[in-house]
Amino acid sequence: MSYKTIVVHVAGDHRVDTRIEVAAQLALKFGAHLVGVHAMPLPQHRHAVRAELMVDLLAHERELRHKAAAVLAEKFEAITAAAGVQSREWRATDIDPVEALSLSSRYADLLVLSQSDPNEQPQLDSVSVPDMIAEQAGRPTLIIPFAGRFPTVGSRVLVAWNASREAARAVADARPFLKSASAVTLMCVNVQAHNAPWITAAGTHGALPGTDCALYLARHGVKVDVSNDTGVEIDTGNYILSRATDLASDLIVMGAYGHSRMRELILGGVTQTILEHMTVPVLLSH
Repeated sequence: MSYKTIVVHVAGDHRVDTRIEVAAQLALKFGAHLVGVHAMPLPQHRHAVRAELMVDLLAHERELRHKAAAVLAEKFEAITAAAGVQSREWRATDIDPVEALSLSSRYADLLVLSQSDPNEQPQLDSVSVPDMIAEQAGRPTLIIPFAGRFPTVGSRVLVAWNASREAARAVADARPFLKSASAVTLMCVNVQAHNAPWITAAGTHGALPGTDCALYLARHGVKVDVSNDTGVEIDTGNYILSRATDLASDLIVMGAYGHSRMRELILGGVTQTILEHMTVPVLLSH
């Protein structure tokens, strides 16, 4: 298994260069075809406007968007060409960004987005909730922090393992990164061992938390260090970020939350904490 098609979101935000650079780096690493997707839907005018003026207004806005798309297309071409990416493709659309990226990613192996920047005004073509895309895409989503440079992604990987369906999906989706990494740490936080056979204890971690997953990865040629961290008193999301810093990780692999977004907003949660405070790239699978 490898990533053979990578989709990157190309928008008019301040992180677009970094996002393309990371995507290009990964396309070279995995020998993948790189697709730049730009989505900028026309705004919905809620105020009454005379019909003849509306036609002119829409035409003007469409022209501005086409010019902006052309600038971004040149940027995508320049950065990917300079990086040495031979197999690349540009797509531009006027449909909703969430829909456009979700559709494109379904015919790809990996989607590259950016973390929402709370200090930046939302742009017409920006995606403000990358977790929505991760949920809808059906493909692993690599989210790049809104600050910092990332010359490497995936050389030192921290896997947040909780034995859930989402975590299992994330580990399987991340195998190309894990196989090429120089160090992989699989971490369980505040979990209890279960003595019952795994086949009768669905959803549990087994007698030695993390070892079953490590054995699975070992069969794929991945060497894993298992860390079973107990007695952790801070919330799991911040603990994962802290351990990523301690281990000098340049990638966190985790499953996205498995309940509704409304419940997540009310109760908080690991996924929300990571998405708000991440300092290294995060690979999410839902």
